[in-house]
Amino acid sequence: MSKFLPLWQYIKDNHDQDFQLSFNQIQKIVGLSIDHSFLTYKKDLLDYGFKVGKISLKNKTVDFKKLEDENDNKIR
Repeated sequence: MSKFLPLWQYIKDNHDQDFQLSFNQIQKIVGLSIDHSFLTYKKDLLDYGFKVGKISLKNKTVDFKKLEDENDNKIR
């Protein structure tokens, strides 16, 4: 089970289009700091109808993109 499951559920339940979250917002949702393991777990978000877009270390933000259709949800 992904340690980012609370974030994926939050995204699925609260967003129907592209959006951005700060690292601080993600920390509040998940209960832990975002770290390099996020890069490993981010593929799990595809199962929730979104993908991770740009990750800005300078601005400490993550862009999330709504998948256009089922063809974007590729088998991993």
